[in-house]
Amino acid sequence: MKKILLLSDTHGYIDERILTFAREADEVWHAGDIGTTAVSDSLQKIKPLKAVFGNIDGGEIRKEFPLNNRFMCEEVDVWITHIGGYPGRYSPAVKEEIKANPPKIFISGHSHILKVMNDKKLGCLHMNPGAAGKQGFHQMRTMLRFAIDGKEIKDLEVIELGKR
Repeated sequence: MKKILLLSDTHGYIDERILTFAREADEVWHAGDIGTTAVSDSLQKIKPLKAVFGNIDGGEIRKEFPLNNRFMCEEVDVWITHIGGYPGRYSPAVKEEIKANPPKIFISGHSHILKVMNDKKLGCLHMNPGAAGKQGFHQMRTMLRFAIDGKEIKDLEVIELGKR
């Protein structure tokens, strides 16, 4: 079983609360708009980090992390991208691939809107952890944590980090 901390849209901001939750996870996943390598370096010092770059990320982040990160966690196929949309409104950049070869979990960031929903047509769970940083229109800083145990996704929890 792996305990996952999922965050996005830090926009260069990291604080002790984020790091505390990272220490409790087995892996940290970041869905883009990391902002600075100080954020990714801080997380990588604590736990293994799987991440993608977002639209605000510069060259250093883009060299270190891909646009799309697709991997297996336990027995679950996971796809992380920054601008991916959600069921019924997938981004044109992912629409054909997700329909042809859907993952079990599809993760995106970008919107700063916390959203978890099933795509019943594709048998896929969509997750957007909202925004953990302080930049943007969101009012509450959020992350998600959950566990993957074999083929099972369980113990999903919303973490509210406070007002931005």
